[in-house]
Amino acid sequence: MATIRPLLLPVALLAVLAASFAAVAQLEIGFYSKTCPNAEKIVREEMVKIIAAAPSLAGPLLRLHFHDCFVRGCDASVLLNSTTHNVAEKDAKPNKSLRGFGSVERVKGKLEAACPGIVSCADVLTLMSRDAVVLAKGPTWPVALGRRDGRASSATEASHELPPASGDVPLLARIFTSKGLNLKDLVVLSGAHTLGTAHCPSYADRLYNATGEDGKYGLVDPSLDSEYADKLRLKCKSLDDRSMLSEMDPGSYKTFDSSYYGHVAKRRGLFRSDAALLTDATTRDYVQRVATGKFDGEFFTDFSESMIKMGNVGVLTGGEGEIRKKCYVLN
Repeated sequence: MATIRPLLLPVALLAVLAASFAAVAQLEIGFYSKTCPNAEKIVREEMVKIIAAAPSLAGPLLRLHFHDCFVRGCDASVLLNSTTHNVAEKDAKPNKSLRGFGSVERVKGKLEAACPGIVSCADVLTLMSRDAVVLAKGPTWPVALGRRDGRASSATEASHELPPASGDVPLLARIFTSKGLNLKDLVVLSGAHTLGTAHCPSYADRLYNATGEDGKYGLVDPSLDSEYADKLRLKCKSLDDRSMLSEMDPGSYKTFDSSYYGHVAKRRGLFRSDAALLTDATTRDYVQRVATGKFDGEFFTDFSESMIKMGNVGVLTGGEGEIRKKCYVLN
């Protein structure tokens, strides 16, 4: 059975952790040590079962956390269902392909059985995303806890605030900066694309374009390797093909590693936002460095640091928000 490795933290990671705690003073390591001492263990044990049964869920669970934190901060607002009077984040166009909601409810149910009304959905999702990476053979990092759950969720906000798969570096950098994240965080967190798959509509505009002289589809994004484009066309038949999935990191989409950067360096990144990393000197240098395969440890440390920063974006603490009993509905 897979296990979560014990924390072995480099000095640099401890420094980032300390800085993060200073910025978000009310989040704490061991926040539930008295009120729900087995909280992390319960999450970990359930995650081992979830990923063992469905290894392909590691990517979607990590993506859920990303999409949560970029809209209203890490407050579990992405988990709320729409109501008669409100279209929630999960029903925004960029979130239509999100998966893993059932797994979150499964873990939350275990925690509610052990410690009713104590552990927030925001903390559950943050812990699950960390454990998903570890179980996919990626790095680990300490998660400060104490987040509260938000009471609002807006599809409109999600559509406006999430980094688009078609974004260029200036646009993506502005979005990241607005969340307190920098250009290095952008290129490092893009490495999460080592896990998971994507539906055709998220990248098909790179394969088909109706502006050719004959008015037919056929023009390919020049920033995409032509041989790779040909392979993608075999799976993705049109702009509207929603039936097929493509691996974001071909060959190891269930394993967290640095091979994503190797693909990007060869112009084989799936999204326009992946290809855009080669257009900026800072992000290009990082891609090409990690793509050599000689700096996996450095990438793992960088990813851990950036995930700690992202997990602290816009958190609710203290008396703010609530602790939902079920993650998909307000109390």
